[in-house]
Amino acid sequence: MKNKIKNTFLSLKIRNYRLYFIGQAISLSGTWIQIIAQDWLVLQLTHSGTQLGMVSAFQFLPILVLGPWGGIIADRFSKRKVLYITQSIFGILALILGTLVLTHSVQIYMIYILAFILGLVNVVNSPTLQTFVPEMVGKDNLQNAVSLNTTEVNLARAVGPALAGILIVVVGIGWCFVINGISYIAVIIAFYMMRKKELHPTTLVLKKRGQLVEGFRYVRSNPILFNTLLVMAIIGTLSYEFSIILPLITQYTFHGNAGSYASLVTATGVGAVLGGLFSAGRKKVSPKMLVISAMGFGISLTVAAFMPNIFLMILIMFIAGIFSINFISLGNVILQTESKPEMRGRVMALWTVAFLGSTPIGAPIIGWIGEYIGPRYGLAVGGMAAIVAALIGKFSIGKK
Repeated sequence: MKNKIKNTFLSLKIRNYRLYFIGQAISLSGTWIQIIAQDWLVLQLTHSGTQLGMVSAFQFLPILVLGPWGGIIADRFSKRKVLYITQSIFGILALILGTLVLTHSVQIYMIYILAFILGLVNVVNSPTLQTFVPEMVGKDNLQNAVSLNTTEVNLARAVGPALAGILIVVVGIGWCFVINGISYIAVIIAFYMMRKKELHPTTLVLKKRGQLVEGFRYVRSNPILFNTLLVMAIIGTLSYEFSIILPLITQYTFHGNAGSYASLVTATGVGAVLGGLFSAGRKKVSPKMLVISAMGFGISLTVAAFMPNIFLMILIMFIAGIFSINFISLGNVILQTESKPEMRGRVMALWTVAFLGSTPIGAPIIGWIGEYIGPRYGLAVGGMAAIVAALIGKFSIGKK
């Protein structure tokens, strides 16, 4: 038992990763505060599920279109220096939105613009941040570090929404964005305090023609990489649209408030934290585990869609969170360990496209289903999509 606990938190013994983990804990909580506040702000301004989907589409459209180029930047430049820039811009964008809300100047088109700019920055930030993890911990600790990092994201999903529900009621939506903007200072300080000599930098790729095509060909030639990305693309498009469908279920199915919405998101996050701690203690990963996690995630979402009250739905979303984080962390580790170091940035950029860049396609679809057919059906479609993806994975990679 002691060895299991020791293995679970192994990467935190590494100073650079420990600094990163602390900085991310603060920043990610702020990010989730903003996510909840922005969703509620859009509903207040428009009363439309379709508009919720459109905001998400604007935020993730740059990743869909430009995502692979972000991987080239991650492979060519110092990841630490790139992250200084991207994290600073994220903070500034949050402060701008907070100022617009506090001065009662905000309009829906302004949210579209800021969401689009945030998406442009995330084109570079996401693959760079993911491929910076092995530079902090080395290959031997990669599985543990990725699982802990994914767990931390979901712990923030548990803490952030709960804080957002309180802040929206007590101080108002505008201050949620301001708090998020300030939280990025913690990450920047963490990067500054890291010891460069303790990093494990990969050799930077020199600029040359055809690097984008080279990345696509590399993924297509490796069945495990290609099929893992295919499964993620299906699930990312239709199953991970929580920010679209959960506010609609809260408001129109269960007639709840911001606190009720935060409870659903928090339950998913708590489940993901427990699942992530289990994943962090795991020594081996396999595509078969990925398929099992995808199937469990899909079944959970489908069952949650037809719960008769919000309390039972909170319970099922907790279970969905457990399967969700295992799927994400397993997919991430499989891609990073199967990739050559010099191709890792481009491979993880495609992971970002499959996971986040697919949102401009899926968000309007799920938003439209939620608004015109019913929120429950929007969630059920996401669940069925994950089940189909798991079946595809079973016959393509699940036997390995």
